[in-house]
Amino acid sequence: MALIAPSILSADFANLQAGVETIAESGADWVHVDVMDGLFVPNITIGIPVVAALRRVTSLPLDVHLMIDRPIRYVEQFCKAGADYLTIHVEADTPENTLAALEKIASFGVKPAISLKPGTPVEAVEPYLDKVAMILVMTVEPGFGGQKFMADMMPKLVTLREKLNQVNPGCLLEVDGGVDAHTCVTCKEAGAQVLVAGSAFFKAVDKAALVKVVQA
Repeated sequence: MALIAPSILSADFANLQAGVETIAESGADWVHVDVMDGLFVPNITIGIPVVAALRRVTSLPLDVHLMIDRPIRYVEQFCKAGADYLTIHVEADTPENTLAALEKIASFGVKPAISLKPGTPVEAVEPYLDKVAMILVMTVEPGFGGQKFMADMMPKLVTLREKLNQVNPGCLLEVDGGVDAHTCVTCKEAGAQVLVAGSAFFKAVDKAALVKVVQA
């Protein structure tokens, strides 16, 4: 059974609490929070105070995805704000700072995760395979919601699962980008265990039905 983490990037920003309550009512598993700084990606979304506010209104795990430059500068604050999983991008800093950021996240009792863009090869995250609780494979270019699913990322998932089975079999594989009732099947067949759905979830007439399809 897969986990579904609806992304509040597609929720009504004027009432995020309602969006989170909708996620909980649907039977979804996590709340995915996209943090963008306008530097690492060409968009600006939300930051630490919003994560802290979300933490106060939901008991669901907060899956916080940092699409920010040099995330080591802020991981402590996001951990203290209430993240359960905190994902940083392998492309966002030097290998030394990336490792230090993952270790700092773990030191706060938060599950460290690492993400790679579509154009980034698996080899880029190999040094961190035994240091993370989850790897996020982007199936769109990060920065904006509503993009088309990139099916050619599936071999990357298969390769990562094979490598993780050798060194860190408990590590989760997550997919973010263009996930819906149809593409989720392809993702799960390739080894995805956590599926982020933004537009598909918040535009769905029957959200609970979509959740069941993704989880199946």
